[in-house]
Amino acid sequence: MAELIYAAVSSLDGFMSDPSGAFEWLAPDDEMMAAANELEGEFGTYLYGRRMYETMLYWETAEPDEETDPLDAEFARIWRSADKVVYSSTLSDVPSERTRLERTFEPGAIVQMKSSAERNISINGPTLASAAFRAGLIDECHLFLQPIIRGAGLRALPDEGPIPLELISERRFESGAVHLRYRVKSV
Repeated sequence: MAELIYAAVSSLDGFMSDPSGAFEWLAPDDEMMAAANELEGEFGTYLYGRRMYETMLYWETAEPDEETDPLDAEFARIWRSADKVVYSSTLSDVPSERTRLERTFEPGAIVQMKSSAERNISINGPTLASAAFRAGLIDECHLFLQPIIRGAGLRALPDEGPIPLELISERRFESGAVHLRYRVKSV
């Protein structure tokens, strides 16, 4: 049975973007990108909300060349090889390969997906992840925390709780960023 894993990069105070929606201050260095690629390689399917999908769509057409960072090229390959499900009531189509559009997030469908998948499933975007947290679907949470405090913006984690977590591992990066891996405990 596959696990549903939420991974997010955020500021130390938990924001994925600033109030204007900008997030370039979260860009990983090579060490963090290599760790992220290792994690991303575990996934056979990505679940996206509309905004996160539109952000990630860049990787569908990013063409590696001799100037491309090899880690970016690896991520593009990983992203293109995975199936993608986009949850949106406003998109009319999804232009990327291996992608299907769902109008509503149905917890029962996710349970079925987890039971039949051969590889882990990634859920992306804080709004969609909040719905999955509320439904008790998320098995693990990976937080890549950048050493910056934003003070406001889009939160990486749900406001409702409590959601008990058990620390599985931690990793420090030279940049001062950390990767925290948690198992979501049953309530």
